[in-house]
Amino acid sequence: MYFPKAKKIIALGLFMVVILAGLSGCRSENPRPADPTPSLESPALTDTPAATATVTPTPEPGALIVNGESVPLSEFEAQLLQLQAADIELAKTRTPEEQRQMVLDELVDQTLLSQAAFESGFEIDDEGLQQRIDSLAANLGGQAALDTWISTNGYTIASFHSAMRRAAASAWQRDSLMDTVPETAEQVNAQQILVRSPDTVADILRRLNAGAEFATLAAEYDPITSGILGWFPRGYLTQPLVEEAAFALLPGAFSAAIETDFGYHIIYVMERESERTLSVDARLTLQHKVIENWLVERRAAATVEILLP
Repeated sequence: MYFPKAKKIIALGLFMVVILAGLSGCRSENPRPADPTPSLESPALTDTPAATATVTPTPEPGALIVNGESVPLSEFEAQLLQLQAADIELAKTRTPEEQRQMVLDELVDQTLLSQAAFESGFEIDDEGLQQRIDSLAANLGGQAALDTWISTNGYTIASFHSAMRRAAASAWQRDSLMDTVPETAEQVNAQQILVRSPDTVADILRRLNAGAEFATLAAEYDPITSGILGWFPRGYLTQPLVEEAAFALLPGAFSAAIETDFGYHIIYVMERESERTLSVDARLTLQHKVIENWLVERRAAATVEILLP
């Protein structure tokens, strides 16, 4: 859900995501007591009460169905409203179709994560959900402020509770997936030379093979950073070919030219460790990839029906 930063809701995480709001049946009025002295023509009374009428609650319209679980239309509309407001605030230009798809994708992901959490034993009762709502209200400045936020952002009470429960479960599943990433991993400490021209990279390789110092040439072609990549594990770099080359090298060796969309890379490995503590950024990157890959697999196996026109 897209909470305003000014209200410090980001710290709460994705709490929003399913209380099903049931509507109680309406009991008919009790029949008027019969005359205590009925005439002989009056029908005989029995002690059996008259049958009461029941009213079946009208299901809330859905926006999509994921593996048989419906996501309320009002929840989709509320999240779309928040995204549109955030885009305006951040000066982001997205078409209505892009915004619509972003919200649908997020709801599908949340639902898949939530379903997996409950399958794995996650539980949240009404009391636990209310505690989260109370915490949210406190961060906003009180229940009245939360009520205003709910109304302003297009939620019904039912869809807000649904979103809260789904988000709590999906956040639990995200944490579970993130915990699978260890705190240490094999890493290399590398440096690169990156140039645009194939002729230039060929010349650099000739100089390196002739005995030129890699660090000297790296500083020549990148005076600001000297091409330092630093320590990184497998799965961290955005260019898999560069990463593959780095992990194929022993310390003190440099690679052949590697062509990517950025140009031509030559990689030099300065150090290598089989178990080194991951930096915060590296571990977050690997955790993000774990979640991303998990969602790709779950989406491929899921049944998703979009109910929107």
